[in-house]
Amino acid sequence: MNLSESKDFLVSTASLKEVRVFSRDVFEKINLPQDQKDELVLAIAEAAQNIVKHGYKGIKETSDRMEIKISLKDGELEIGFFDKGKKVVPENVQHRKLDDIKPGGLGTFFIKQIMDNAVFKKDQTGWVNHLILTKKI
Repeated sequence: MNLSESKDFLVSTASLKEVRVFSRDVFEKINLPQDQKDELVLAIAEAAQNIVKHGYKGIKETSDRMEIKISLKDGELEIGFFDKGKKVVPENVQHRKLDDIKPGGLGTFFIKQIMDNAVFKKDQTGWVNHLILTKKI
């Protein structure tokens, strides 16, 4: 099965529910175990939240949009995130220490646990950041 769906969302915490609904709707079309669908939705929600929280840190409101593209081809799931926030320096993306018990700060840890790969691509026309998450399914 091959598929490719994309949607753009207002960069806002209010849009994160829409991101989860879109992701879940796409994964319903793919024959995956429910727990795997749930994990993939979590990874997408965490990445989208990082765009809102870190890419637009200090910006109260914006009309900027982020795009999420989910593709499946030859058993490889690819999830692309495109935004115009503050440029990400991949070396600086770290999760907090696991023994530091407090809420938040583990999004990148969850993403790395769930996905096979997470890579920032450079020079995407019209976008500042382009994150690609991949997973063999």
